[in-house]
Amino acid sequence: MSFTREQLKRYSRQILLPEIGLNGTERLRDSSVLVIGAGGLGSPVLTYLVSSGVGRIHIAEADTLELSNLQRQFLYTTSDVGQPKLELAMARLRALNPEIRLEPVGQFTSSNAVDLIGASTLTVDCSDTIETRHLVSDAASSLEKTWVWGAAEGFTGMTAVFDQHFTLRQAFPDAAPTENCDTIGVFAPLLGVIGSLMAGAALHVLLDLEVSKGELTLYDGLDLSFRKIKLKR
Repeated sequence: MSFTREQLKRYSRQILLPEIGLNGTERLRDSSVLVIGAGGLGSPVLTYLVSSGVGRIHIAEADTLELSNLQRQFLYTTSDVGQPKLELAMARLRALNPEIRLEPVGQFTSSNAVDLIGASTLTVDCSDTIETRHLVSDAASSLEKTWVWGAAEGFTGMTAVFDQHFTLRQAFPDAAPTENCDTIGVFAPLLGVIGSLMAGAALHVLLDLEVSKGELTLYDGLDLSFRKIKLKR
């Protein structure tokens, strides 16, 4: 275990925590995370994983930034509109922490899903289509890998940690939504709340801290309340 003086200062506030310390910070440095989506949920997830010192992060993102994204996707600025999100996100994240190894993936598809998830310590699904979410769920569960999932629309958001015993299809067996925030809208701070919960869950998994799998955490952005739903195996 070796850290430079600059690294010790950068991560000093988490090193002070007995649950993390130097050993946990080293564990994060040795981890590899696949983040799918660099939008409303991906912005807080990527920011916290990078700032916490996760050593290697693959970013899957194929969209171009639109003006409507800026209401909730804080990795970007007005002058970025029309440019590829992946390049923009990587530039911002490198500026935040140049020590992190960032790997561009582009589009996450059925042809690369198994390889990408299999090569990562953990996957964090910040995607916004049911097709991609099920692709992540099916590939990760087949590999017996743990992944963090989240979703948000309107004033309601939810997140969970899944594995081969608790999957997205199990949680939503009949789910086939045709709407998302593009059609029904979304409360901007909701993405920050859910994204922060996802980042926290991801760090818990990487640090081997206690985390409940197969438990949906729901957040209501109108009355600012939380509730939990436990899934059965």
